[in-house]
Amino acid sequence: MQYISHYQSPIGNILLAADNIGLTGLWFEGQKYFALSLDKEHEEKELPLFVEVKHWLDIYFSGKKPDFTVPLHFTGTAFQKEVWHILCSIPYGQTMTYAEIAKQLAAKRGLPRMSAQAVGGAVGHNEISIIVPCHRVVGTNGSLTGYAGGIDKKVKLLSLEKIDMTSFFIPKKGTAL
Repeated sequence: MQYISHYQSPIGNILLAADNIGLTGLWFEGQKYFALSLDKEHEEKELPLFVEVKHWLDIYFSGKKPDFTVPLHFTGTAFQKEVWHILCSIPYGQTMTYAEIAKQLAAKRGLPRMSAQAVGGAVGHNEISIIVPCHRVVGTNGSLTGYAGGIDKKVKLLSLEKIDMTSFFIPKKGTAL
């Protein structure tokens, strides 16, 4: 059984979802793939986990790095889960490119290379925004692309983490606009 709760962030309303293992979803209302993994049968309930997640988000949105983690339960494919684990390793206030993630995965699998586009697909389907920091992934050329919550939210999240935005740009066209 999945449970839901709501959180009002400074940049938009957020829907939280969890099961008995951990947080399964954190989506901005109206984002691409909104609540895609949410069971049709779910219940609104203020779980202790949601209290913890909301505390984490309060700290994060105050401009500080939370000093604790919350239990997560990834519900994607094996490949998506590999990518999402790498996202969790991107330090607060830093970014990584899709190509760097692809290179890490290729090395882990003993392959000469891996598709950055495949990585982009997995990043885009991340069900636990912010806590699994897909907003920290950028194009090799500095393009701020690929955030299901929208480029405006990606820019706000990166700025909140005091990331130097001078080397990044918003693409004129693309899938994330």
